[in-house]
Amino acid sequence: MEQQEKCVNDSDVFAVRRAKLDAMRADGVDPFSQSFDRKHTSMEAISLFVEGEEKQEIVSVGGRIVVFRLMGKASFVKILDCDGKIQLYVSQNDIGEEAYKNFTKFDIGDIIGASGELFKTKTGEITVRVNSVVMVSKSLRPLPEKWHGLTDSDQIYRQRYLDLILNSKSRDRAKKRCKIIEELRKFLWGKGFEEVETPILQNIVGGAAARPFVTHINALDQRCYLRIATELFLKRMLVAGFDRVFEIGRIFRNEGISRKHNPEFTSLEVYQAFSDYRGMMELVRGIIQHLCRSVIGTTTIKSCDGVEIELGGEWAERRYDELVIEATGESDWFLFSKDEKLGKCKSFGLEVSPDIEDFEVTNDVYGKIVEPKLIQPTFVTQLPKELCPLAKLNKSNPKYLDVFELCINGQEIAPAYSEQNDPFIQREMFEKQIGEEKHNLDNEFLLSLEYGMPPAGGMGIGIDRLVILLTEASGIRDTILFPILRPRQ
Repeated sequence: MEQQEKCVNDSDVFAVRRAKLDAMRADGVDPFSQSFDRKHTSMEAISLFVEGEEKQEIVSVGGRIVVFRLMGKASFVKILDCDGKIQLYVSQNDIGEEAYKNFTKFDIGDIIGASGELFKTKTGEITVRVNSVVMVSKSLRPLPEKWHGLTDSDQIYRQRYLDLILNSKSRDRAKKRCKIIEELRKFLWGKGFEEVETPILQNIVGGAAARPFVTHINALDQRCYLRIATELFLKRMLVAGFDRVFEIGRIFRNEGISRKHNPEFTSLEVYQAFSDYRGMMELVRGIIQHLCRSVIGTTTIKSCDGVEIELGGEWAERRYDELVIEATGESDWFLFSKDEKLGKCKSFGLEVSPDIEDFEVTNDVYGKIVEPKLIQPTFVTQLPKELCPLAKLNKSNPKYLDVFELCINGQEIAPAYSEQNDPFIQREMFEKQIGEEKHNLDNEFLLSLEYGMPPAGGMGIGIDRLVILLTEASGIRDTILFPILRPRQ
């Protein structure tokens, strides 16, 4: 039968396991080993089994005990390592009476090392017939009951290490995130992009409209901010003659927490000289389709709600104003006054603050009615000029910008622009954005533009949202290993 703890609560279990640990030390056994020569992961070991061969490979594996079945003078255990699980068969006849007696005192959660020959059980499971086993690290606290795992969402995120031990989906998602970032870098390197690093601590925040985190540099007795974007420094690299640059890094915004937002998140920003927003369309489609094939294995994915999304082939392109008019059913929407728009929003059941600007009312409608319905990949183009002071104005209609927002599964995945490189227009746009707060004007960036920046396309991708999309996660906290939480009371 499967091994059971004899105590009823964590504190009692801790006391019993602490006593076992003390007994091991008294017998001269180190319960926290300096090292163990693990030669094979579980997957590597299993792959070495050759069907029909009488003599099989001797393997050396290590991992955490997650299943422990004691059956008299022989036991079956399963250990979990970075690749998955492998079964061990431990017998008194194989390792000796004293060693087996000590082995039976091991607990679920202990990390052990074992060596032995591979064989296949009657049920067809490839197993290690153990000839030696050692304690590598004693677990003093019991793992949560395996059939239910962690059911408290706070515990899942606060003790992510337990979630990753118990939940194969969480473990797989964490590995896929690593692979997504690895393949993202490979793709961009293959296109001639160079990865650079820009400051996290900044004197002036820029590149986005967001509330920053404020800190202080003691050596300079100077206030500074955690970056809200990498854009303005990466564009300086274009001025410097680096034609294709990108950065993957942490961004910090002191704003709301939701299913789609975390105060710190990971972003990719990429800039390409002698390109524009349409060049970015080709780039982002290439990136996502490459990730689908190399990490997921298909361009047809599903949302967490089971909706099928096709990311292969060409993607739809729609104008911002057309989508708003369709959603509201008002062909004259952009001719309405702000008060008329607010009245319409009320009739739609939308709560919109009367204190925001006219263009922000429309953008609220877009964000709450239009964007959630854009499930299949869609480039939303020609946004109003007020929404982004860093983009080129459209030549045919200067009320709009040469930009796109890529929406998939009801959320923005990547915004991109034809970058503004005229220093005079850029200064004018910045001044309109910041109003009277002239001290927030990034004059150093404007100075760099006066030396000449080539025409360029620029794009940002929220890595966390991308992982949500590609791993069927329900929200951003499932894709960040250690999300921001309130302190434990």
